[in-house]
Amino acid sequence: MRILLIDDDMMFSNNLSSMLQAEGFQTDVAASGDDGLAHNEIYNYQAIILDLELPDINGQKLLCEIRNRDDNTPVIILSGHGAIEKQLQCIGDGADDFMTKPFHFQELIVRLHALVRRSNGFAKNILNFGDVSVDLAAHDVFVKGDRVHLTAKEYQMFELLCLRQGKVVSKEHFLDHLYGGLDEPEVKIIDVFICKLRKKIEGDDVSSSLIKTVWGRGYRIDAMTSSS
Repeated sequence: MRILLIDDDMMFSNNLSSMLQAEGFQTDVAASGDDGLAHNEIYNYQAIILDLELPDINGQKLLCEIRNRDDNTPVIILSGHGAIEKQLQCIGDGADDFMTKPFHFQELIVRLHALVRRSNGFAKNILNFGDVSVDLAAHDVFVKGDRVHLTAKEYQMFELLCLRQGKVVSKEHFLDHLYGGLDEPEVKIIDVFICKLRKKIEGDDVSSSLIKTVWGRGYRIDAMTSSS
């Protein structure tokens, strides 16, 4: 899951980014509003964490700019201002959540998962695809009730496919999601990862493959059967 953190306090940002990375969030950091907009134009984020106090633009105005660009990426506002009026203004301008500094890190994690889940149309943390289930909070995948061991990158790929169920994910999108433009391998590595995922999740039953190949475009998981 790739997110963007926009905050000019570099000590805070670096600490928070490290903690988020440890929880499985690939995190890019922007120290200004302009830098944040530039990142958001290039990369496809699943959530944005936005501080209100930025050196070049008020965070609330930056939020409005993001929404004026028809960008529906979930946004969590971070602020030292806890006044209810400010929270209501930000929610009215398009923020999805508002947290007051200082905050509890695990609460931020829970809220991030909830925002990303809901933005993709899922009500709960467990996604079911026939015999396969994904626990978004625990980062676990189960087949017929048995936990399947996936590497970090294999899980990130499978989670992305599940959250984008019904939509094609291109190989370039996978590379961006996994490596963020840093030391990216050749695009054919995605085919290798998909092959390993299929073997671990589907076994030898290729006739009912969960992960579909869309030739010339990428990969897709079809619509979910149910969630619980």
